Amino acid sequence: MARVDTKLSSTAPPTTVPSTERRRVDLRKAINAVSDVVQNRPRPLRIFDQIHMKTGDMVLQSEMIADWADGKRLAFIGDGDAISVCVAYLRAREVLNFGPLHITVFDFDERTVEAVKNFADRERIANLDARLYNVLDPMEPDKLFDCFYTNPPWGASNNGESVNVFVERGMEATGHVGEGVVVIADDDELEWPKRVLASVQGFAARHGFYVSRMQRKLHEYHLDDAPDLKSCNLYLTALPGNRAAAPSAAITDTLRLENFYGLSQRPTVRYVRAKRRLDYGVAHEDEYELELLSHDRE
Repeated sequence: MARVDTKLSSTAPPTTVPSTERRRVDLRKAINAVSDVVQNRPRPLRIFDQIHMKTGDMVLQSEMIADWADGKRLAFIGDGDAISVCVAYLRAREVLNFGPLHITVFDFDERTVEAVKNFADRERIANLDARLYNVLDPMEPDKLFDCFYTNPPWGASNNGESVNVFVERGMEATGHVGEGVVVIADDDELEWPKRVLASVQGFAARHGFYVSRMQRKLHEYHLDDAPDLKSCNLYLTALPGNRAAAPSAAITDTLRLENFYGLSQRPTVRYVRAKRRLDYGVAHEDEYELELLSHDRE
């Protein structure tokens, strides 16, 4: 982690703390807080390319995103990893004395939306919210955001077009005048991550954004078939005077939807609905059964 110490001090709200006054981060408290979040998040659905980032990298990522979005309104376009919750929770617990002014998660998985809302309610995090939303629908936020974050399906089978869809919604959430962080695959040995990176950078340029920086090979994942595959942070920033070419609209172009979640996997689901409210911190009842002691035991 970039800043590590064992001492904490009182903090002011994130909009009033100058960067020069930021204290060092207590690594143990940061890891324990992120562990609370990991306990709360639902298990990933691989059919929708949901793959969870490893916990140590979540700690590092949360500190970096809190720093980048300090004092800003931040939109998460999808968030199976629960980085949004980590960022808000670390600030609420005063592990960090900086972070976004407000965070809203837009996700089509109702389990994720409920997990975010339940955690925010339980921990009394007033600046964290979530909405059920599918990226194929128009992006119509109540209020524009300053920046966006997305860790979308990585587009190995569609030249990054699925990434571009999520990026497009992030741009629209900021009114095409903000900044964004895109988390995508980064590997020197494979060809497809290079093509995806090129596709996303080209898409950004065509929409008035440029790559302001890139942090390479930062994150590892619980990915059985590619355990060494890493991802990077790609930072996008709107050019001065940038604006949307057209209002947000539904995405129906069959070419953009081809192989959206992987080879031969087109979007057919609008929402993943939660069948029942679950406590993700304990074992589910369908994971075990009880074999009772015999009454005639001596």
